[in-house]
Amino acid sequence: MPENIMTSNTQRVAIIGAGASGLTAIKCCLDEGLTPMCFERTSHIGGLWHYKDQPVEGEACVMKSTVINTSKEMMSYSDFPIPAHYPNFMHNSQVLEYFQQYSSHFNLEKHINFQTEVLSVKKAGSFPKTGQWEISYRNIDSGETKTEEFDGVFVCTGHHAEKYVPVFPGLEDFQGKVLHTHDYRVPSGYEDKRVLIVGIGNSGGDCAVELSRVAKQVYLSTRRGSWVLNRVGDNGLPIDLTFTRRPALYLKNHLPSLSNVFAEFMLNKRFNHELYSLKPSYNVWAQHPMVNDDLPNRVISGSIKIKDDVKHFTQRGAEFVDGTKEDDIDVVILATGYSFGFPFVDKEVLDVRENRVELYKLMYPPDLERHTLAVIGCFQPLGAIMPIAEMQCRLATRVIKGTTKLPPWGDMWSDVRRREAEMAQRYVASRRHTIQVDYVGFMDELAQLVGCAPEFASLFKRDPLFALKVWFGPVYPYTYRLCGPGQWKDAKETILSTWDRIRKPLQTRPLPDAVTCRQNQFRQYLLYAFVVFVAYLVLRLLFL
Repeated sequence: MPENIMTSNTQRVAIIGAGASGLTAIKCCLDEGLTPMCFERTSHIGGLWHYKDQPVEGEACVMKSTVINTSKEMMSYSDFPIPAHYPNFMHNSQVLEYFQQYSSHFNLEKHINFQTEVLSVKKAGSFPKTGQWEISYRNIDSGETKTEEFDGVFVCTGHHAEKYVPVFPGLEDFQGKVLHTHDYRVPSGYEDKRVLIVGIGNSGGDCAVELSRVAKQVYLSTRRGSWVLNRVGDNGLPIDLTFTRRPALYLKNHLPSLSNVFAEFMLNKRFNHELYSLKPSYNVWAQHPMVNDDLPNRVISGSIKIKDDVKHFTQRGAEFVDGTKEDDIDVVILATGYSFGFPFVDKEVLDVRENRVELYKLMYPPDLERHTLAVIGCFQPLGAIMPIAEMQCRLATRVIKGTTKLPPWGDMWSDVRRREAEMAQRYVASRRHTIQVDYVGFMDELAQLVGCAPEFASLFKRDPLFALKVWFGPVYPYTYRLCGPGQWKDAKETILSTWDRIRKPLQTRPLPDAVTCRQNQFRQYLLYAFVVFVAYLVLRLLFL
């Protein structure tokens, strides 16, 4: 059993889930002197990154071959960088290893109740005065049920567990095999099959590419198409080191048309999305993009064929909206996403409808008298999830402790409505576009509340060159440990040594010219400085 040492003055926080969000929630509680008690219904940490051969209903899991879409420097927790020898884009087993290292380093597992399912979360009778919660939970092995009161609750259950299966006419008559990507693990058993995959998110793309190497033919059906990013950007560097920069966010916010034209040009430079039947009718930033390095290669080789939306299924195939048909289909795989919810929380507190929930900073129900319950990790970023979840936990622990105050009720609702309006204006209407955030912008919003946003004026006075690197360079998670609450003495050195860790797994043999990467890095800084300067001049001309 975990150690839950408690004194009369210690505030206890219940953490539901021991995945990427739950682990950092435990650590942030310890940092703030709170007593965490984590409930994990499986026997392991890591959530969906803990691979299992057999699918389990209600439990998310990666494919056996899954490689994460965010690079290691952008997905690290802010005071625990990923080891330098790890690849820049890690296999799921290495992601799990990192979580295990994080847990071991900060001694987190002693605070976790494994094989324990939370049954209900309700306001305690004293909630209006104390903000306490009554939690009932059950030990899965013994069946024993207990109820306790806590000073705070962090809901860290993610949003990739419950399959969403829309209604497709005729699917019930289809005589082949039907499954959801939730239940797909490995390509064995699909050799020489004709496979139709419905849906073009990351799971659908990964599944299609993998199966195209063994199947007789793979068809990838999409309603709207998709812009496709690749992990590897200019000069062979991780692509997220390019778009998670403040100048890029500045351009996207102030000159969205120019930003979109440039993004489309760069994506079409890799492969022409219209030629490959993938181009959607909206711009790059209006949809959560697919990240897939291999899809164009598999399309041009004919092993994947892009198809229109399914109109209806037949006994042995499907007819598509454009009138074309494909027969002799052996397998249909639904890559149709997930529904998220919090069935153990009183609906009066958290009510999710069609993947929509009204939360301040995607964390807090604004109408609660006391903000001692926070939802962690319920967002879909263009970027890494882990650092944002950590930042949410840094905020939530300080709110429970009383060192950070949230805005008044009206201001919180205004922020909720602002975010809804911005998403409606920017994104195409879809169930998957209800919890979208931009990595840099959202991190800055949370950091302002925590008090750990970078102080650029102070940085420029102390170290102008370093300040320029921080502003023009990638917004690493370590940036938010330079100052304020939770300041980390090694943050500056970790930022300065980032490129060494990026190069480490790539430079596996000596070369005569060792300065090429540094030269390329310097050129990038100059390019971004020039782009920002031009954008500034354009804005001045427009608004004079």
